[in-house]
Amino acid sequence: MNPVIDQLRAHRSIRRFKSDPVSDELFEQIIGAAQCAATSSFFQACTVIRVRNPETRAALAKLAGGQSYVADAPVFSVFCADLKRSELCCTLHDKTMLGGFTEHFIIATVDVALMAQNAVVAAQSLGLGICYIGALRNDPQQVSELLKLPENVYPVFGLCLGYPDQDPECKPRLPQNVVIKEETYDDTQDAETIRQYDADINAYYQSRNSNQKVSGWSEQMSVLATKEARPHMKDFLEKRGFMKR
Repeated sequence: MNPVIDQLRAHRSIRRFKSDPVSDELFEQIIGAAQCAATSSFFQACTVIRVRNPETRAALAKLAGGQSYVADAPVFSVFCADLKRSELCCTLHDKTMLGGFTEHFIIATVDVALMAQNAVVAAQSLGLGICYIGALRNDPQQVSELLKLPENVYPVFGLCLGYPDQDPECKPRLPQNVVIKEETYDDTQDAETIRQYDADINAYYQSRNSNQKVSGWSEQMSVLATKEARPHMKDFLEKRGFMKR
């Protein structure tokens, strides 16, 4: 192993932060590292909105299901998929952007994820903790209005940053023989491996310091996969100018 791999394997979500501030210089250093992530066709289709206003933070926390750390974390930012900038590039060269392509939506969303993960790795290397906030998509329209997002921009997720005030355990991940396939997709042994993994996850949940519960991984996934998952997103994205064709 090396320090980078050790750090990646030690990832935890942090939901309680010290009051110590994160300087603008440090935040800019983190985002600078994030910008060096791979980007499809050099689109660089991510915009990061740092939210400082306490009222806006409180409103975003409420929209995210009452997650108090959205309001309390020293830094809260919203990572947005941004094709508005591509439209501007077309305008600068007297061209009209062909918008609404699903491929462009994928490019922009993947760019956001790659850039955010670079930011997370950089932040954790500096002793900071993070928590992704996907629940902003519970009501992306209100989030967009709060942040004054134009057409061709949508909020993918939020990110809390700060110095950790807790030390949660690392959650075990799936065994690699489920995740790594050789040559073709063969899942004939996956069911048995997942059953064993369920036992490991159940033991983890019952032994961790907080929020103990009795559950395996596959049970949780069966619940998630059998209920509607933010069905409003398709209509919202189309109105934003995404996924029309």
